[in-house]
Parts: sequence; structure tokens; C-alpha cells
Amino acid sequence: MEKVIPVRMDGTWIYDIVMEQSFDGLKAQLDKLDLKQRKVCVVTDSHVAPLYLEEVKAIAGQCCKKTEEFILPAGEENKNLDTVRNLYEALIKMGFDRKDWLIALGGGVVGDLCGYTAATYLRGISFIQIPTTLLSQVDSSIGGKTGVDFDAYKNMVGAFHMPKLVYSNTAALKTLSPEQFSSGMGEVIKHGLIKDRKYYQWLIQNQEEIKKLDLSLCQEMVHVSNLIKRDVVERDPKENGERALLNFGHTLGHAIEKLADFSLLHGHCVGLGCIGAMAISVNRGIIDRSELDRLKRFLESMGLPVTVTGLNASEIIKTTKRDKKMDSGTIRFILLKSIGEAVIDKTVTEEEMLCGLNEILV
Repeated sequence: MEKVIPVRMDGTWIYDIVMEQSFDGLKAQLDKLDLKQRKVCVVTDSHVAPLYLEEVKAIAGQCCKKTEEFILPAGEENKNLDTVRNLYEALIKMGFDRKDWLIALGGGVVGDLCGYTAATYLRGISFIQIPTTLLSQVDSSIGGKTGVDFDAYKNMVGAFHMPKLVYSNTAALKTLSPEQFSSGMGEVIKHGLIKDRKYYQWLIQNQEEIKKLDLSLCQEMVHVSNLIKRDVVERDPKENGERALLNFGHTLGHAIEKLADFSLLHGHCVGLGCIGAMAISVNRGIIDRSELDRLKRFLESMGLPVTVTGLNASEIIKTTKRDKKMDSGTIRFILLKSIGEAVIDKTVTEEEMLCGLNEILV
């Protein structure tokens, strides 16, 4: 059954998030965008192209003047300005003007890179998100954050550029490896921790069926996570305040991801960062230790790592200070006040971060 979540800015509708268990509803959604006189380029990667490119191109071809494709090599290491340059060049050669459209078909790497290209090509063209991983369906495709990595600094170059449509085919989750699915669960669990205690408890209660990829449960999970992120983005589209709460687990997580040379999946690093951040709240006497233990058990049950080896705590702390979330030399840390309630805190010390890292470094 199709689920639709409208996204508004300042009370004005700007796009819909559509969730289906197939691509059957995609044509109707594209028809609403009136692409008949427009060229469309489907941007995807070498992993996703064999699965969905021809189907999506065939559907888009019924709705637009001409369809093109751009396939980038899969992997975070290709989410950089060199790939953006190659896409710019391809679009120029294909004669794309500022009225033509891009479609991002894939996970977070494709969505971020395609979105950044759309934001900057000819000072901005329209694009559509068709996320195919759990992480992209619940997080990166929503809210208009786009970006690429620069010299191994994650998402250091980027822009806010809202899509015109997000279309999630939740049946695509069936094609994910267990590692990719568990990576997406890192962001899902984060949503419950920062905004919705009941959702967090629901996830724990239904974890066995979620792991079996029960599509009705998975669609409900994507739907609730999308509602949480939609509500935050509507209130704070440019991350001037509340939207920063979505970075729970990311301060330490991004540093771990970088120092591991992106050998660890993003959602796994977020999960590790959530443990470290919750440990700080535990050490401050705000969160009970039993909640941290429960989080570790839940993450481990869902296939996420709860420890990491081969990294140095001092280097992780040093790397957090080069993160784009710094504010006038101060780290904006996201902590839990309670399960389901997060706060921005600028008083976290290096000693506290070290204590948090002691929970995950072995």
C-alpha cells in the first residue's frame, strides 16, 4: 500500500515522500511533475544499475522527452569532486539545460553526489531521489542536504537543495546485503533515540521480524523514520537549531569513519557514535547504565558492531575538531536527556569523549 508524506517549507508544500513496495506507482508520480518536454538523466552506480536502471529508465521514458544515464563506480571513495566533474562533463555533452532533470537512483553516495550536482549545475536544476538502501530511504534522501567528500573529510563540500520527489521502493531492501541493511538500522535506531521513545521500543519489540525483512513492517519503519526526519527538517531546513539533533552519534561516528579510511559502513559508525554519546550521558548521571547496555544488545542483535579495533582515542578526538559541525572552535555534541529526547551540548570535554570512546575501542 502506498504511503505519502508531504514535505513543506514555511507552510508551503515543496515535495512528497512516497513509499511503495514496487516501482508500480513511479509513473503516476513522474507524470505529476510534467516532464514531457524535459530530458532526464538517471544517475546510478555500478551495483544498482544491473538491478533497477533499465526499469526506472523505461518508466521515466514514458514521462519525458528523452532519458540518459550516468553510471559511477560504486563506493564511498567515488563520492568526490572528480566524479562530480565527470557528471558535469557528461551533462554538458548531452546538452542538458537548466530545465532538464536528474534522477538519483541508489544509496546515499549516489543521492548525495547527484543532489550536489543538481544544486550546482547551471546554478541549480531539479532532481528526484529514488533511494534503494535502507540508510538512504530513512535518512540521506530526505531534507535536501547534498554533498561530497573532500580529501577524506566527509561531506565537507555541499549545498542545501531540495528534491522534487522522493520515491522509496521498500522491496529494494530485499536486495541488500545483511551489512548494508544493518547500516541503515544505525540511522533508524538513532531516530527513536533522539525523538520517539515509543518508536525505539517498537523497533526492539519487532526486531526479529524486521531482520526477516517483513515488508509491511519495514515499510512502517521507513514511514515512521521519514515522519521524524520530515518534522525536524520542516522546522529547521538549514540546520540552524533543532536539525542538528539528527547528528546524534555522528560526531564520533564521522571521525571513526574517516580514521578507518571508510572501510566501515556509515550506519555502523553512527551506531558506534551513539554508544559513545550515550555513555557520556550515563557518566553525567543523566541516563541509566541499563539503557546503554540495552542499546548495545539491540545494535548487536541487528548486526551492527558495538566495538572497533585499531583506532586511537586521541586521534578520534583530534579528528572531531576538524568536523564541519564545529561552531566557533567548539564541538556541537548531541547528547540524550532521556530516551526519545536529545539536546545540543557545547560543554563536552575531551576527557568525557575519552570515557565515551572507552565503551567502543578495544
